[in-house]
Amino acid sequence: MTYRQEIGNKGEKIAADYLIDKGYILLDRNFHTRYGELDLVMFENGMIVFVEVKTRTSASFGAPEESITSLKLEHLQNAGLLWLQAHPESPDDWRMDAVSILMQKNGKIRDIRHFININL
Repeated sequence: MTYRQEIGNKGEKIAADYLIDKGYILLDRNFHTRYGELDLVMFENGMIVFVEVKTRTSASFGAPEESITSLKLEHLQNAGLLWLQAHPESPDDWRMDAVSILMQKNGKIRDIRHFININL
């Protein structure tokens, strides 16, 4: 596993724990599609929430959430629709969120932000 993958996995765990603490329920993690991977699929208040997690150890290249492009959002939406097709028992209501994590190289969290209902 590369350093980048390790940081990504740590970030996804941190984000999942953060959202679970806020009352969300984890349904799926790292769901692979032809459009890319859904980092987290959560359930909150009768709604499916597809969560993109961005983790960085430095803000040198900008905040983590700045790397979520309109193309990434389009892929996230398409991947989410495929997840819904694979889980027909799921509610029809859904949205896309993002969790941005800035952490130190030693793994301590410097900043975590939750962006609700990010759109194209």
